[in-house]
Amino acid sequence: MSEPKAPEGSPPPPLIEYPTVYAFKVMGKQEHGFSEYVRLLFTRFMGTEVSRDSIAVQPSSKGTYVSLTVSVYLLSEEQRRSIYLKLHEEKRILYYL
Repeated sequence: MSEPKAPEGSPPPPLIEYPTVYAFKVMGKQEHGFSEYVRLLFTRFMGTEVSRDSIAVQPSSKGTYVSLTVSVYLLSEEQRRSIYLKLHEEKRILYYL
């Protein structure tokens, strides 16, 4: 049995259903305090405390860089896009997904 199709010309269904827990990947140089810096950034972005337990840390094989996965509870697509725009402005963040 197949799923019913949306009527012709209707907008596609959203890719992300909100509210949801969303994982941001943030990469930077492996330097003292980078994880705490990112945690405080997300605390500011979210307007509420982001716990250390919601951040997974993965250093690069040579230890030069570090990748953080920050899981936060988002209410809307606008909130997700706003966070990406703010991440783009941060000089210590080299790459984000």
